[in-house]
Amino acid sequence: MFSRRVLLSWPKEVRHYSSEPSLLSTPFTDLHIKLKATMVDFAGYSMPVLYKGQTHIESHKWVRANCGVFDVSHMLQHRIKGPNTTSFLQKLCPTDLRSLKPFHSTLSVLLNNNGGVIDDCMITKHDEDSFYIVTNAGCRAKDIEFIKSELSNYNEGSGIEHNTFEGGLLAIQGPKAQEVVSKFTSSDLSTLYFGQSRFIPLDGFGSSEKFHIARGGYTGEDGFEISIPEIGVARDFFLALLQSDVVKPIGLAARDSLRLEAGMCLYGHELNEEITPVEASLNWLVSKSRRSDSFNGSEKILSQLENPKSVSFKRVGIKSKGPSPRQGNKIFASDNQSKQIGVVCSGSPSPTLGGNVGQAFINKPYQKTGTEVLIEIRGKLRPAVVSKMPFVEPKYYRP
Repeated sequence: MFSRRVLLSWPKEVRHYSSEPSLLSTPFTDLHIKLKATMVDFAGYSMPVLYKGQTHIESHKWVRANCGVFDVSHMLQHRIKGPNTTSFLQKLCPTDLRSLKPFHSTLSVLLNNNGGVIDDCMITKHDEDSFYIVTNAGCRAKDIEFIKSELSNYNEGSGIEHNTFEGGLLAIQGPKAQEVVSKFTSSDLSTLYFGQSRFIPLDGFGSSEKFHIARGGYTGEDGFEISIPEIGVARDFFLALLQSDVVKPIGLAARDSLRLEAGMCLYGHELNEEITPVEASLNWLVSKSRRSDSFNGSEKILSQLENPKSVSFKRVGIKSKGPSPRQGNKIFASDNQSKQIGVVCSGSPSPTLGGNVGQAFINKPYQKTGTEVLIEIRGKLRPAVVSKMPFVEPKYYRP
């Protein structure tokens, strides 16, 4: 069950532009190379995993204590608007977007008809029937096709406009993020709270445009994500940020360990088209106001919510010592070492806590926090314990 349902391969993506024959570039790829980053293939993009002069642990701890800048321009940005857009999105997603206030954001998921996750996404409401959405790079081709197909079958969709766009997208994360970004804008960021967004000017970059900034991120720290479609402005802003003594560029290695400590999912690991939000322990994405509504996969998902005993496995946190667990490692019962009870979705050493943290799908009745289990790593069964997530308390900026 686990190998079929959990370990699905990453979907292919559309090639839009490239600095190499085989890989896509972001607006910052050449700058990463100049900064002596180790570049890797991530979802078809040439992306920095680590920068020279920083270890993974140093990068991770820098974000927890200072401010790190992540290039997330590989993610796909969408604008969707027009009459009935809210109703259309609520067919695809289980989240209540009607009650979402303008310039507020929410995590959600795009669902197939069986309740599986096509992709996770961040949805920002700009106005009634007007939204800005960010989806994953590795899912871009299927996301576009999925939305296009759903629109063509939606009876009231003739007035809905859906467009995607490329550009600079930077995540600025850490306790000093507000201090850093405030130096470049006249907008008072102290009044912008977690889950909110606005358009701000970036002073001193020769542009009269305002750029979308959202307070949030993928690390569990305070921070922002800024969308800058003007490539020249995006590059200049990135370089200007790095002039600060409290800012460093951060790559994919620390991004993964930071999100794991924060208990966040990564598509292709904790989420895929055969896993429902309930099985992924994301019940909260199904708004209470929508638990009698119809949406893609609602029959299965609402049944799981109403009958928790029908859900045989779910996503849980795990902690261990020694070699770090990785995606695909089998999990066995500590009282019956021949009985497989789960599979690891992802894992990493935890620079903040020491030891390892990870996420796994585990069968009942082994899901309770504190349950001892065994993980098969390098041919040996190694002890681990089911643990509460997030592993590190989030530090979101709230009123």
